[in-house]
Amino acid sequence: MNATDVANTMVALDVARVRVEARLLSPLPPTREESFRLSLAALSSRVEAEQKAREIKEATNEDSQVTLDNVTKTWGLLIGDRYSQPEAEELRARLLDAAIDTTVVPLSPAGSTVAKNDIAATPASSRSNVRLASARPSGPSREVVAFAAGSSRLFSSSAPVMFGSDDEKAPVRFNDKPYRGRLEVFANTRGALTVVNVLGLEDYVKGVVPNELSAGGYPLIEAHKAQAIAARTYALRNRGQFMSQGYDLLPTTRSQVYRGLTSENALSSRAVDETRGMIATYNGEPINALYTSTCGGRTEDAANIFNDAVPYLKARECAAEGRAALAPFIVKTSREPAELKTQQNVALARDVALLAIQSFTSLRTRVSDSWLDAEAPVSDVRSWLASVARLAHQTAPTVTEAVNRPGAFATALSTAVYGESRADTLLNNADVEYFLAVRDATEIPQANRADVAQLLRDGYLSVFPDATVRPREPLSRGRALHSIARILEARSLLQLQKGISRPTAGDSLVLRSTKGKDLPVKVSADAFLFRQIGESLYPVSTIALVGGEPVAFHVNSAGEVDYLEVRPAASGAAADRFSPFSNWTTDLSPGQAQARLGRYASGIGSLVDLRVIARGNSRRATDLEVVGTAGTAHVRGGRIRSALGLREQLFVIEHRYDDEGRVIGFTFLGRGWGHGVGMCQVGAYGLARQGFTYEQILKAYYTGIELTRMY
Repeated sequence: MNATDVANTMVALDVARVRVEARLLSPLPPTREESFRLSLAALSSRVEAEQKAREIKEATNEDSQVTLDNVTKTWGLLIGDRYSQPEAEELRARLLDAAIDTTVVPLSPAGSTVAKNDIAATPASSRSNVRLASARPSGPSREVVAFAAGSSRLFSSSAPVMFGSDDEKAPVRFNDKPYRGRLEVFANTRGALTVVNVLGLEDYVKGVVPNELSAGGYPLIEAHKAQAIAARTYALRNRGQFMSQGYDLLPTTRSQVYRGLTSENALSSRAVDETRGMIATYNGEPINALYTSTCGGRTEDAANIFNDAVPYLKARECAAEGRAALAPFIVKTSREPAELKTQQNVALARDVALLAIQSFTSLRTRVSDSWLDAEAPVSDVRSWLASVARLAHQTAPTVTEAVNRPGAFATALSTAVYGESRADTLLNNADVEYFLAVRDATEIPQANRADVAQLLRDGYLSVFPDATVRPREPLSRGRALHSIARILEARSLLQLQKGISRPTAGDSLVLRSTKGKDLPVKVSADAFLFRQIGESLYPVSTIALVGGEPVAFHVNSAGEVDYLEVRPAASGAAADRFSPFSNWTTDLSPGQAQARLGRYASGIGSLVDLRVIARGNSRRATDLEVVGTAGTAHVRGGRIRSALGLREQLFVIEHRYDDEGRVIGFTFLGRGWGHGVGMCQVGAYGLARQGFTYEQILKAYYTGIELTRMY
């Protein structure tokens, strides 16, 4: 290991590990800067508050004090001691990384500030690893003291000290975590140590990309290239943001999440290498490349969130434009859909398709209302029942000319499926009378009554709207086929498989099994296709499979899918649908909401209502009216999300009322996670799945930009 004062050459140390401390040189002057603390409000119980305190302790090693709001009767936490505003914001960002959303609150400036030793990132020049060239906080009152193992003092310095390693295989470490480049340590004005990782821009980006976009969850190179360019551009544009504190950027969501060498990933590093030196520019200048985890299907104008209009940070759809959004995901069939005009026959089209793929004969290629409603010929019913017996591994039943009437049909169908007429064994006379609740039950022949009762009980025999089965009339084709399809499907004799679709590629269908494995299958050119619309499955000629749809399908002897039915994915078709935060719900009582709003809703009395009175171009809430018993307040712009402690501000509010019409609860139905401005990170992955290049992805989110290679 090597060490040096920043202004001097590196000096080799005889030890592999050192401990550094800040020691007092002269008494610290009383601080006059405002102090801050973090709070977490609107917890429902002390038990919940204590659990959150343990989570905070585990995530940050900070202690918390449990509080009770006597007005709202909710519990809360005060976290840590006293911090400067940058320290408080940094701690808040660390807690956000742990999915704990807190609020920074000002305190009295009296008392000392307890500072923590955290690492900050300083990208050096684009071509080499150089130290941070910046003025340090003036008037040092403490020095850095380095100790070897035990208590042996190695050296001390009132100037910043740089630690480095000449061996790439043994990089410098901080708290046992390895980092590229060097580590610079200095005593800050608060009496604690600041540790800065000084490294090249490309190395810095390698430590950012896998932490901002998981390579395991979103493993497409074009998405990671887009993330690499955005991260590089952001670092370049915001370099020097914390110069007064001796570093450029924070390693948290306040800047960009950076976790050093151990977090690097082969896919992410490849993306960085293949876009080396490339940044996004507008009018020749690096853009402020903001990005958000999950945009909920649309990004927002920067002016509506940050009150600052930026020409390249405009509201954009998180999808390809127009019909192109679904074009890559279309599965087609040459088979014409059923020709139906009667709603009650829609379900019958599916029944016919299920039987057709099982080689049932006497079925139309394209069914119509007239064909389904017509009387079922005895010869057709006899053939269908023989096919039922074949699938059930039974002997085909002997039937009479009355087999197309409900009674004889019920007995023959039961025999074809079960091998015997089991109803008269399992149902006694009282059971039969009980299940034969139809108005014309007395007209059913005695020999068939138990079988009809069983089919009615199990839902396999349909009843007319007037609660009759009309036992003296022949069955229509539709009624007979519906009974056959229902009982075969219930007995799992149709060999249907189920799964979750993955995005399609041409005529290939990729299914995710219950074991989490992807199974690619080919869809036959004349497959039966059904799509759920509302509550029913309709025959169609094309289906869009964007991924995530529950599907049922049948594979023929050639290994091709010849029947496919699709139910829409709840997450929709936006490019960010792969995020677990694409849709979310949060419930708050009025007391919890008021406690979260805190100073934003002071002086309004007790909270009565919350109303969104203005929305941005993406339909995000941009003006929230807070109504109380003593007045009204407004929360505007990006403060809405943080004030309410929500993942996003793309939401609608559902109200819950008591019997007297008073609001007793709010349900926030929302989409997305983050501020919603700039590139959608999960959306970038979704677009990459559609075949977008990194350049197309970036230009889809940043309006009017160009890509420029710096070196």
